Amino acid sequence: MLQDEFEVYTSYPHPQPYLSPTSIGVLDDAPVTQTTGEHIAFQPPTYPPQPVAAPPTPPRKRPGRTGAILLLTLVIALIFGVGLFAGSEFAGNSANNTSATSQATATASAASSSGTTLEAQQEAAIAKVEPAVVELMVTTAQGEQIGSGVIIDAKGDIVTNNHVVSGEQTIEVVLSNGSTEQAQLIGTAAADDLAVVRIQPFAHMTVAQIGNSSSLVVGQEVLAIGNPLGITETATKGIISALNRSVTESIGTTISNAIQTDAAINPGNSGGALINLQGQLVGIPTLTAVNTESNTAANGLSFAIPSNLVETALQQILQQ
Repeated sequence: MLQDEFEVYTSYPHPQPYLSPTSIGVLDDAPVTQTTGEHIAFQPPTYPPQPVAAPPTPPRKRPGRTGAILLLTLVIALIFGVGLFAGSEFAGNSANNTSATSQATATASAASSSGTTLEAQQEAAIAKVEPAVVELMVTTAQGEQIGSGVIIDAKGDIVTNNHVVSGEQTIEVVLSNGSTEQAQLIGTAAADDLAVVRIQPFAHMTVAQIGNSSSLVVGQEVLAIGNPLGITETATKGIISALNRSVTESIGTTISNAIQTDAAINPGNSGGALINLQGQLVGIPTLTAVNTESNTAANGLSFAIPSNLVETALQQILQQ
C-alpha cells in the first residue's frame, strides 16, 4: 500500500551518524518504520479533524417590531375614529342643514301661500260688493256735488251720507255697469249724517250684505270702495286704526263710535262702502281729518260710520 499511494525517494549514500536508541523521538505519536538499507517510507500525513459546523442560529427578530406594529395599529384606529367622527358630524350637519333648508322652504311657502290667500280674499270681497256701490251726482242751488252710495235692499234703496244729498234738487245715480238712473230722496237721519235714496230695481241688481261692526278689531284688514274725485269703482285698502272715535264734521255733526282707518278716503268717497275681507259692509266712509295748519287732508286719518249705527238709522228712515 505504501508504494501505491506514496512516491519512494532514494537518497544519495552518505555516512549515517550513530544514533543511540534514546535519541530517537516520536513526533505526534506517529510510529516511525525503518526499512532495510537506506530507503525510508513515509506514512501519509494526518490532518486535524474538521470542526463540526454549528447548527444555524435562528434569525433574531428586530428589536421593537412588535411595538411598531402596535403603534401602527393605534394610528390606524385613531385615523379611523377621526374619520368616523368627521363623517358623523358631516352627516349631522347635513341633516341639520337639510332640516333648516326644509323649514326655511316651508316658511317661505307658507308666507307665499298666506300672501296669495290674502290677495284672493281681497279680490273676492271687492268683486262681491263693488257692483252694489254707486256714484251719486246731486244738483243743488249752489251747483253739483258728488258722492257715493251702497244698494242695501232689493227695493233699490241706497244708503249714503246726508251731507252728500243735502239741498238736493235732482239726484242721478250712476250704476257700476255705467247706466244712469234717477233717484228720489226717501229720508234722512241728519244727527248721524245718513240718508236713503231710492232707484227703480233692475235685473241682476247686487245688494250689499251689512256686517257687524262690533266684531271689528284694531289691525283688521278693510277695504274702501267708492268714487273719489269722481273716479268710479275705486278700491283702497287699509286696516282698522282705532275704534269708538268721536269726531265732529265741518257741518257741526258729531259722530260717536266712529271707525278710524288708514284706507285712503277722498272727496267723493263719502257714502261709499267700508268692507271686511268677507265682503260685508262694516262702515260708511264719511270724512278725512284735516291738517288745520295747511288746511289739507291728513294722510291715513279717515273715519267711517259703523254699520251697527247705520242699521239703526235705516230702520228709522225706512219706517217714516
